[in-house]
Amino acid sequence: MPAMDACALCAKPLARDHDVFMYRGDTPYCSEECRHEQMHLDAVCAKQAARRQQRFSAGTESHRVQRQSRKVSVAS
Repeated sequence: MPAMDACALCAKPLARDHDVFMYRGDTPYCSEECRHEQMHLDAVCAKQAARRQQRFSAGTESHRVQRQSRKVSVAS
């Protein structure tokens, strides 16, 4: 669990008399801008991970098809 004494993005100390902006339940940010930036970074990372997974899945399927083709060629 993140400490509630500094912004999770910029590490700016959080003042007790100012608003604290939360994201993902218990992660504090000093401003809406820092929170929004983290949300944007998370979205970019999620898109990249989805692309990697898609490429991996396509590569695995391609490799499986190639192995099956080789088996058929050898058997013929």
